[in-house]
Amino acid sequence: MEKGFECQQCGDCCYGEGGIRLDPDEVENIARFLHLPPEAFLSRYCEKKNGRTYIRTGSDGFCIMFDKEERCLIHPVKPKPCAQWPFFPAIVGDKENWEAAKGACPGINRDCSFETFVKQAKA
Repeated sequence: MEKGFECQQCGDCCYGEGGIRLDPDEVENIARFLHLPPEAFLSRYCEKKNGRTYIRTGSDGFCIMFDKEERCLIHPVKPKPCAQWPFFPAIVGDKENWEAAKGACPGINRDCSFETFVKQAKA
């Protein structure tokens, strides 16, 4: 079966004021990966909004964990929203949204059918 998606670490999905929300276990995993105490990770790289923890966006508009040369600095332990991309319900559930995402994300296989993409999302 053809692969519907393979991350190119281009950073397109890392741009913008997003809302990469972190669960407590993700905070621990990322802090450990960066060799930081969780408190140091939280104070340097995160912000609280509405009682939830989010990774901050840098002054360049990219996720603070994205470096244009090194790419995602936490790729092996990236948060759930990042790991889920592009298999979001809004994309998997709507062919037009999938077409738009396919046009914007170089990691989505342009030759893959929507049906195959949906199957891979469910796997």
